[in-house]
Amino acid sequence: MIGYLLLAILVFALVAYFTGRAAGNRFVATSGASVHSLPGYHGTFVAIWVGIPAFVLVLLWLALQGTIIDRLLVGTLPTAVTGAASSADISLILSEIKNVAAGRIFAEPTPEIAAAAETYIRWQGIAGWAMVVVAVSMMTIALFFARSRLAPRFRARTGVERFVSGAMILCAVIAVFVTIGIIFSLVFESFEFFKLVPLHEFFFGLKWEPQIAIRADQVAGAGAFGALPVFLGTLVISVIAMVVAVPIGIFTAIYLVEYANDTLRNVVKPVLEILAGIPTVVFGFFAVLTVAPAVRSAGGLMGIATSPNSALAAGLVMGIMIIPFISSLADDALLAVPRTMRDGSLALGATRAETMTKVLLPAALPGIMGGILLALSRAIGETMIVVMAAGLIATLNINPLDSVTTVTVQIVSLLIGDTAFDNPKTLAAFALGLVLFMVTLGLNVIALTIVRRFREQYE
Repeated sequence: MIGYLLLAILVFALVAYFTGRAAGNRFVATSGASVHSLPGYHGTFVAIWVGIPAFVLVLLWLALQGTIIDRLLVGTLPTAVTGAASSADISLILSEIKNVAAGRIFAEPTPEIAAAAETYIRWQGIAGWAMVVVAVSMMTIALFFARSRLAPRFRARTGVERFVSGAMILCAVIAVFVTIGIIFSLVFESFEFFKLVPLHEFFFGLKWEPQIAIRADQVAGAGAFGALPVFLGTLVISVIAMVVAVPIGIFTAIYLVEYANDTLRNVVKPVLEILAGIPTVVFGFFAVLTVAPAVRSAGGLMGIATSPNSALAAGLVMGIMIIPFISSLADDALLAVPRTMRDGSLALGATRAETMTKVLLPAALPGIMGGILLALSRAIGETMIVVMAAGLIATLNINPLDSVTTVTVQIVSLLIGDTAFDNPKTLAAFALGLVLFMVTLGLNVIALTIVRRFREQYE
């Protein structure tokens, strides 16, 4: 029913738009240049008044409907069922009622539960139809109200622009509060973690085994939370990825800007953009099925012991993944250099290679460095490729042929399962997340600082 209601809101909004647009066309035909706003603004004004309030009503209705029905449903249950029940017991009773109402019956329900399930189904239907009636009535009233306000000198454009401005401000406020919420959550949970694990042990400890004791006498489950192997593994894979991606990405951008013809550029540029849109799980399959066996075979031919999952395989594939980021940003930075600088260098007798190395690259260096740091942030935050190609075990080594792990992989593994949020094993994920957040934030700030400080201003 919800899907049909949203479709009805969309249809009403479209009808309102064309109704308002038709009225705007009549104003133009009768009043000519004295009309304040174009017909499209009249249509948009009416559509906003019809669609947005109804959509907000549906969202609020759906948000409150479940809570209200649950409270009413608890009130209909006999005192013998809810008299001595705690809030957790009542939640279990409501869950059982909803399972019976949905047909998920695991055991024969009691008569009280069966009757409550029938009541729940009936009330759900009544609430759904009431929502439809109220939404349609609101849209009909809004359509007549907004249509009655239209006139040749009505400032429909001003109303539409105010709505758009308000919507953008609302989105910005939501983004800010979501970011603040994420930071607060990370800081609070990390503070709880550091109450249980010393700060120096986390940052400088050499052993990472995030386990918890199940019994009081279980010494083996005490766990070790030295995150240095995790940080080192992240650094090794990121360095390998950047060694692969930086030269290839920059040389690709140089070739496309200075040497490639328009036909080749129009083919290669979209291909790089497509490469940037490939899901990381596809790169992970490529790493584990193609690159990792190739690295292992190459190591065997040279007599070098190679782990089935290695940092080299993950780093190589991750480098291929971030090539489009560096190439695209470097391409944009090089194209931003004024054509007069290139032509002036060539006119003075410099070759195309000398022009690129002595004129274009120095002028575009801030943009290129910003792109490299942003790509590094992307590499540090990658998870799927490392899970599939590098492994899950944290080892303290910098050998690219051995198995390592990264911060993001450990965050995923720590939060899998039903472990409570009051033990060091789960809280360690938030501490790792806070470190990762601070590192990526620092890299982004450095990138923006480089771009702003060394950016050249051209006329």
